[in-house]
Amino acid sequence: MSGRLQDKRSNLFRKRRRRWIQRMAGKLKNPSKNLNPNWAQLQEKLKSNGSKNNFSKRSNKPDTETERSILGKRKERSDEDSQASKPNPLTPTSSDCGLTDVVAMDCEMVGVSSSGNKSALGRVTLVNKFGNVVYDEYVRPVDYVVDFRTEISGIRPRDLRKAKNFNVVQKTVAEMINGKILVGHALRNDLKALLLSHPKKDIRDTSEYAPFLKEGRSRSLKNLAAEFLNVEIQNGEHCPIEDARAAMLLYMKNNKNWERSIKDFRKLKEKQKKRKHKKKFQNTEGIS
Repeated sequence: MSGRLQDKRSNLFRKRRRRWIQRMAGKLKNPSKNLNPNWAQLQEKLKSNGSKNNFSKRSNKPDTETERSILGKRKERSDEDSQASKPNPLTPTSSDCGLTDVVAMDCEMVGVSSSGNKSALGRVTLVNKFGNVVYDEYVRPVDYVVDFRTEISGIRPRDLRKAKNFNVVQKTVAEMINGKILVGHALRNDLKALLLSHPKKDIRDTSEYAPFLKEGRSRSLKNLAAEFLNVEIQNGEHCPIEDARAAMLLYMKNNKNWERSIKDFRKLKEKQKKRKHKKKFQNTEGIS
């Protein structure tokens, strides 16, 4: 009984093996059937194209139409993609977040008074010379806010709910900028909003630097950033961090010439002062 069962199994095995060998032989005769359909289609196109163009006598010029039809048209990079791939010059290159000898400041205002046309401090930001934020606070104005000017300031009612009192922010900023070179754009407006002053010799205002002027007039920070830094800012709501970084970078890129021009101006003033004093002294001697 066991011998008969073993014979049946061996016969079944032989039949299966014979079928497998026949199937494999059929595949070897027709290899195209084993190919991926896309690869087979590509081969057919190449064959048909070869018979039309006669590859043995083809010119050096590539057949762009054939390349496109076989491989597909390469997707060209859009301007937005190329812009996105470029590094943003406003991104800090150092992780140093300490207070440096040069500090840039930018403020955002809100509207107070009955008509909302009077400006009050709503946010103040300080960055160091590397562009890292050293201070950034929303400020609760003393007067009632009528207009948050969100489309420009980016400030919303929720931002001022936990904001610091004006006096606290004013004192902190005064301590941080004391003895520092202060960089910014139209700093007179920011200092006025803070009710602070700063030594003129330590102010570097990008709205007043001669090489940044156009026909003797100040230009916007947005315009300066686009021309000298090749970066777009203030597209919609303003970001004081971004604006402070832009002002700082404009200064750092031009600081050697900027500082030299300040020294030359001071020397000229000293010479004029001495001449004036000498002339005054000679006049008093002549009278006596």
